[in-house]
Amino acid sequence: MSEVQLHTTELATQYVTQVAADLERNAEERARISAELEALQERLRTLQHDHGVLVNIQQALTGSSSAGAAPTVPPQASAVPQRSKSKKAAAESAKKTATPKTSPAKASKTTATAAAQPSLVDLVRGHLEQAREPRSTAEITAALTQAHPNRSIKTTVVRTTVENLVAKNLAQRTKQGSSVFYVAEAAASAQPAAAAAS
Repeated sequence: MSEVQLHTTELATQYVTQVAADLERNAEERARISAELEALQERLRTLQHDHGVLVNIQQALTGSSSAGAAPTVPPQASAVPQRSKSKKAAAESAKKTATPKTSPAKASKTTATAAAQPSLVDLVRGHLEQAREPRSTAEITAALTQAHPNRSIKTTVVRTTVENLVAKNLAQRTKQGSSVFYVAEAAASAQPAAAAAS
């Protein structure tokens, strides 16, 4: 084999290696951005739901039919008494004015339900804090799905969530081979201390 052919083969091998690494980085970046997009879409859905609940509460409290309308003063509450109406007619008029489209009890029940569910960030952080050893995103997702069957929890969203916790120094990332594991920051700092004590 000539020196030129050997050099060409080495160069081709380097290109193949570089392209493979670039493809892997590209795939990881696409997965990360997809996960962030899913997390943002989930957050948007939550905000839209919260907006609807808040509008209903506002309507219940103000008795108005539009979210931005200022509270209206019922006619019977004006400074000048209206003597021409009978008491029954005045009571019916007040009832019609004060009755919102959504009852306050229903609106507060919806708000309580939304408020009762902890955020995914809280769930992931709590799980990591309770775990004795590092956990993968698949393990975290499986545990949270089992603990909260009424919620739709996706691995990609959990990955984004734990990466955000790592960025905020609330969790640590460790790599074992090609697998990535996460542990809560408090647990991570306690492990070296326990190892040093023994």
